[in-house]
Amino acid sequence: MTIQMFGLCLGIAFLVAGWMVARRLKELGRPVDLAYEMVFAALVGGIVGAKLWFLAENGGPLFSGTGLTFYGGLIGGALAVIAWTSYKGALDLKLADAVVPSLAAAYAIGRIGCQFAGDGDYGKDWDGPWAMSYPDGTVPIDTPVHPTPIYETLIMGAFAIVLWRLRDRFRPGILSGIYLIGVGVERFLIEFLRRNDAVALGLTQAQWVSVGFMVAGVALLLVLRGRVSAPAARTA
Repeated sequence: MTIQMFGLCLGIAFLVAGWMVARRLKELGRPVDLAYEMVFAALVGGIVGAKLWFLAENGGPLFSGTGLTFYGGLIGGALAVIAWTSYKGALDLKLADAVVPSLAAAYAIGRIGCQFAGDGDYGKDWDGPWAMSYPDGTVPIDTPVHPTPIYETLIMGAFAIVLWRLRDRFRPGILSGIYLIGVGVERFLIEFLRRNDAVALGLTQAQWVSVGFMVAGVALLLVLRGRVSAPAARTA
């Protein structure tokens, strides 16, 4: 059996995410086993969602080691985790906040796999000092390009550290809103260096989805702000 770096990094990403969530649940006094149940749900829903999104965009074989789209994985994994935690009666904003640092960390690790695979996630042609080619990649290219998987690993890795350090700073839900905005901004900006085609108004499909994530994050923060200010207004 051939072990691919992409699949290995994917597995490491899920293990790290599970460890982070388990540690956070322990800090919150919640059952640690729930973390591993959520990881399994995210594994199934995330891979299915990532693959279906990729196939809808690009076609290709259903069963392959590559061809997974981040937003499809995020949405599919989120729906699976929401369904399971709702069934267990554990779903709330505190749980959502406990998860988001691990999502950023897992994304950063997953992009390491994309870098090794050379599966088309690299950027546009570039002759800068750290440009590289992927002649042996799954989607090979001989000309130097932006190594965008490395950019995303560094950015999202730093974002994961920031989210983790802020985990006790805000009331429930705020961290989730910050995550939605941050992940949207990161992907929106990196798309300007990627090779994806524009679909409307000069923006790629991933950028439009990123806008949706940013809007959702801002909306969540506004709703939470309204919940806090409303009692004060009634008291006055």
